[in-house]
Amino acid sequence: MKLRKLEMILQGLKDFENPDVSLEQYSTPAEVAARMLYHAYMKGDIENMNILDLGCGTGVLSCGAALLDASEVTGVDTDGSALAIAAENAEKLSLDVSFIEADIQEINCEDIDTVIMNPPFGAQNKHADRPFIDKAVECAEITYGIFNEGSSGFVESYLKGKAVVDEKIRCEFPMKRTFAHHKKDCVEIRVEILRIKRING
Repeated sequence: MKLRKLEMILQGLKDFENPDVSLEQYSTPAEVAARMLYHAYMKGDIENMNILDLGCGTGVLSCGAALLDASEVTGVDTDGSALAIAAENAEKLSLDVSFIEADIQEINCEDIDTVIMNPPFGAQNKHADRPFIDKAVECAEITYGIFNEGSSGFVESYLKGKAVVDEKIRCEFPMKRTFAHHKKDCVEIRVEILRIKRING
């Protein structure tokens, strides 16, 4: 599947109905999701792999990974209503994706090859991304995550001795007006897609 086709399919997925500001629920833009997933696919980190999507929300990343021929895809989130939409999105595309309502800390890490995630940026709760980073590195040798621009240095130092950031892709993240405190219909946020590789041994 070509990158553009993947992006177009992901654009057609259903979004959050009542996003929770405390959970920083905003949809992952199709163009950013597609770019991250396609890059991971080209690196050999998606096809025929077992994928875990931490904080999957409405399943944009999970569905994208399944479209790129992942062996198994599991999405985890604490919000049952978001997971219902995720399941609807997967069903619409006839994709076999497992969605689990749970705290990410409760997830069993067995047989996970790659973690994909768009963790909270920490705008509402400082350091909200740290449990996601910790769990990702615990679960898989390779992680792809979307972070605020300038985060790579922090992530690298936070994971010192455990993992390294071996790739960084900068891109624009168009964030639509989602919450009452958002003043504009859409704001472009600069983000970094990071590939994190666990240090084994």
